[in-house]
Amino acid sequence: MSDWGTWRQRTAGEGSGSWVHPEAGPAVPAAPPGSTGQASSANAANSPWWSDALADPWRDPAAPAAVVVTSSTSNAPPLEPAATPMGEGMRRGLGLVVLVSVITALLAGALGGTLGFVFASRAGVSRGPQLGGGNPAPLTQRAPDSLAGVVKKVLPSVITVKVHAGGATNLGSGFIVSSDGYAITNDHVVAGASGSTQVTFSDGNTVSAKVVGSDPESDVAVLKLDAANLTPIQFGDSDSAQVGDPVLAIGSPLALANTVTYGIVSAVDRPIAAGEAGGPTRYYAAIQTDAAVNHGNSGGPLVDAAGRVVGINAVIKSLASDQEQAGNVGLAFAIPINQAKRIAQDIVGTGKARRTVIGAELESSYRGPNGGVRIQAVTDGGPAASAGLHPGDVLTRISGAQLGEPGDLIALVRKYAPGAGVSVEYTRDGAKHNAQVVLAADGK
Repeated sequence: MSDWGTWRQRTAGEGSGSWVHPEAGPAVPAAPPGSTGQASSANAANSPWWSDALADPWRDPAAPAAVVVTSSTSNAPPLEPAATPMGEGMRRGLGLVVLVSVITALLAGALGGTLGFVFASRAGVSRGPQLGGGNPAPLTQRAPDSLAGVVKKVLPSVITVKVHAGGATNLGSGFIVSSDGYAITNDHVVAGASGSTQVTFSDGNTVSAKVVGSDPESDVAVLKLDAANLTPIQFGDSDSAQVGDPVLAIGSPLALANTVTYGIVSAVDRPIAAGEAGGPTRYYAAIQTDAAVNHGNSGGPLVDAAGRVVGINAVIKSLASDQEQAGNVGLAFAIPINQAKRIAQDIVGTGKARRTVIGAELESSYRGPNGGVRIQAVTDGGPAASAGLHPGDVLTRISGAQLGEPGDLIALVRKYAPGAGVSVEYTRDGAKHNAQVVLAADGK
């Protein structure tokens, strides 16, 4: 056994022998006997299998010749390496450039899309159609006669009032009426004040204040602030207010300072007789409005479309029976500023307010089929007596305003200043009459 396979020698009986590879096919015949050891020139020329047997190292000494395999391509020229087709290297380089460019473009597109999404998200831009008609220029200026202009004008004159009374704290609103620090609010805001009173301006600054005086039956009080060079509010004419006029209520409802609500004048000369249990009854012919008013608005201004105060927000009507639970239902009432201003001037000037009276007592139980109030007694020398009114007369109107119960007459009379003349319609023994009455101040 060897690396060349298994070889076997043919015996003499099998004829002149040679070495064969079992997988090489049939043996090639040796030279014929009697040969000189040289292959004939013809055989040598025609077959590569014949060669000089004497030079064969594997030659059987007993054999006259041996098989030598000679490559037929021994004289062939050497093979050349396969040539690279023209342009193949260039095409490979170009393809690499294209591949790198595509990858770079994809990466750049992905990065750009990501950054665009992030910026758009931060800017509040979302996918979908563009809504609205473009980007209008910001409205940075408001006309002085616009609602915003009116509020800007009035707010510096509005204050929040905080009063310590009987271990509790009352919070209401008010407004400045003089540059040296006088302000007006409701009597029920400062009633029972026993400690310090603080006032906060619309810009948040706070100063101390003291109560100069008040008139409980008119529900008007005057404060003196520890400040100067203030901006007083402009007064309007409450007698000129008409139903439908636009108005603004400004104050601190539920302790929310600088709150502004909008509405209209719903009624004028609405007789109000309000008060708390055990306290005084407050009378005034109110301006009714549907502007939202809540706890904390008391004492604040009701202003017209020009920013002039026409009333002091005072009370509301509510469906709730509990005063603490009462809230706005569009029925708010303000003390006419003409009445409040007159009372405030009296308080500042004399320390007390004058109340206007007609000089007559009324029957509280009278309810006539056509309304009206019936006189029970008149004051000698008083306005009613001087006008010729008698006990038993039924007053039906005063200056055109209808009367339905005793409180109506008191409220409507106090609308006017002492010395003012008013017309009165009344009936006596079923007949209608008219009288002119000059009102007076009470003797208190």
